[in-house]
Amino acid sequence: MAVPPLLLFLLLLSSFSSCAAAASGAPVGEDYVRPPAAARRCGLHHRKALLSLFPWSKKKDSSSASDPQQVHISLAGEKHMRVTFVTDDNSVPSVVDYGTEAGTYTSTSQGESTSYSYLMYSSGKIHHVVIGPLNDNTVYYYRCGGHGPEFQFKTPPSQFPLSLAVVGDLGQTSWTTSTLNHIKQCAHDMLLLPGDLSYADYMQHLWDSFGTLVEPLASTRPWMVTEGNHEKERIPFFKSGFQSYNARWKMPYEESESTSNLYYSFEVAGVHAIMLGSYTDYDESSDQYAWLKADLAKVDRKRTPWLIVLLHAPWYNSNWAHQGEGDSMMAAMEPLLYAAHVDMVIAGHVHAYERAERVYKGGLDPCGAVHITIGDGGNREGLAHRYRNPKPAWSVFREASFGHGELKIVNATHAHWTWHRNDDEEPVRTDDVWITSLAGSGCIQDGSHEYRKILMSP
Repeated sequence: MAVPPLLLFLLLLSSFSSCAAAASGAPVGEDYVRPPAAARRCGLHHRKALLSLFPWSKKKDSSSASDPQQVHISLAGEKHMRVTFVTDDNSVPSVVDYGTEAGTYTSTSQGESTSYSYLMYSSGKIHHVVIGPLNDNTVYYYRCGGHGPEFQFKTPPSQFPLSLAVVGDLGQTSWTTSTLNHIKQCAHDMLLLPGDLSYADYMQHLWDSFGTLVEPLASTRPWMVTEGNHEKERIPFFKSGFQSYNARWKMPYEESESTSNLYYSFEVAGVHAIMLGSYTDYDESSDQYAWLKADLAKVDRKRTPWLIVLLHAPWYNSNWAHQGEGDSMMAAMEPLLYAAHVDMVIAGHVHAYERAERVYKGGLDPCGAVHITIGDGGNREGLAHRYRNPKPAWSVFREASFGHGELKIVNATHAHWTWHRNDDEEPVRTDDVWITSLAGSGCIQDGSHEYRKILMSP
């Protein structure tokens, strides 16, 4: 399809302006200055990324129309995994064969399929197959569609320790590639992504190339994602939002009693994780608010002592980029999270990194959540270099660099968070902190009355 001239102009402008900022030699973040070599390469990297946006850039054909493409996995309820793959051949069945030995498949599951059209684009057949029950902490070998290459994945453990990779605002640039390579080096059990996946932005073939890009990682460990603004792809009076995202990245919303793929929850090895939707209704009269309230009320902190929330637009942000965009959602939902004693809130959207102390209603609070912004996976729009000064009392560490996070939950009371700057080809551990769960503090006992009042009321 033809690219709208205004959209193409804006893409070119945003990409090259970010390179100009890097090439100027201005400090990146507050203290770190990226070496000149990275600035010299910036133009080439972004030029290559831009070339992939043109409509004549075709998706790479598989060796056979019936071979599985864009394979990724996600949790689908207790001891189950959803395998998603795409085929160009519509006659391929939605089946997955699997077992614990290479080349030997002792079980088969059948699933469902969907497809969609978007302007002049027609997707392949998108298969979603739930397999299980599966053993914990076990390697499985699997085959999609009845034939083709063999894949393998490892199920998460059922108890601590648990290792989570965290990255936001990925896109499809050379920075994205190096960030994914860095994540591959970390021995993680699962990846969490708080929105902005492919940066397709209406050009649907970029969803295909993104699926191919992440397959080597996403087919081996579950990817749990939520939507960002770049997943909207809404055309007023013609296309509703999130059509492509919902078709391709089905999450366990039904398993968590949500009515929308844009918000859901899951549990793994002592962690209750909630994925919220920044771009669907969230006020007190919304379905999402009612679902969140009910979901929080069911959390058993003895069984899942860690309670983590992910969303796209940050609530605490001292960067000039996207200032205030999460304020209305925070006003509606922060009291619920505080009453439930949420440990961490992880967001994307701002293309930089920032970590806050435990905070509530704009001030330091030992019973509030640790807020982290990590929208720095490698997208084509570049970094958000400008921070507000003076730095708020709640802001501990902030830097405008690409990178990823690692959350290693050691036991019921302690977790180790690190952020790794993408310094060209090397991941550099730049922020490092131990976090204590609120489940082991006096906050839950002290706030039990407020918890019952807010979460248990009609």
